[in-house]
Amino acid sequence: MTSNDETWNVAEPSVPTVVCVPCFSGAPWDIDSLPGLAGLPTRTMRLPEDIDSVEAYADILADEVADLDSFVLAGDSFGAVISLALASRQPEGLVGLVLSGGFAANPLPQWKGVAAALSKFAGGALYRQGILRFHAFQLASRFDATAEVPQTQDDVRALFRTHTPRASYTARVTSVTSFNMLDCLGRIEVPTLLITPADDRLVGDAAAKEMLRGIRGSTEVVLPRTGHMFRFTHPALYSSTIRTFVDALNERPVPAAGVTG
Repeated sequence: MTSNDETWNVAEPSVPTVVCVPCFSGAPWDIDSLPGLAGLPTRTMRLPEDIDSVEAYADILADEVADLDSFVLAGDSFGAVISLALASRQPEGLVGLVLSGGFAANPLPQWKGVAAALSKFAGGALYRQGILRFHAFQLASRFDATAEVPQTQDDVRALFRTHTPRASYTARVTSVTSFNMLDCLGRIEVPTLLITPADDRLVGDAAAKEMLRGIRGSTEVVLPRTGHMFRFTHPALYSSTIRTFVDALNERPVPAAGVTG
């Protein structure tokens, strides 16, 4: 048992690297556009192409962080799913987890999954004008037009046209079709922040609540007047929310030498 006169020391500052895991587009994060991350050690990457397994993506992410002694995984949307999968493995060096717009089990109605899976039959023009138009519509929010950085559905389509080959789009859809980690959430033992947009027609707020219930000690912040693409539309608000979480990690006390729990 720990005595009531237990003393604590403040841990020596050791700023973890924030590893920024890409969304469904596969494009690396534009760190320079996120002012809240300024001054923090950061790392991002491009998602590999044509991989149809979340666990395989997690394997690749594990290789990306293997050289880090202390890191926070910050996953956005599909990147949150990958980050969650790796965090459940309790990798050495992981000290915190930030999940935005993600889920622990596929939240899409069956018809949406079927519609997205049809992308493998869509030729170039149909993919660009049909599948990506539908996807951009699902990602849109009523707050996008008046956002910190206003965004249109054409802007979203341009992101995917530039960074997401049709085969990779199909493979990523396939990877989440039967994805379900609800029974694995108890394996996550690091401080976890869920960042939820106020208006998310693609994933919905129930997905965050499932993770909030399943991950011990997790907390949720709902960013007002934001949608699923809030990393792009609200870069200052989004990144400052991550920064507050990372700064708090460095302020956590540790037991003084010789004190046991």
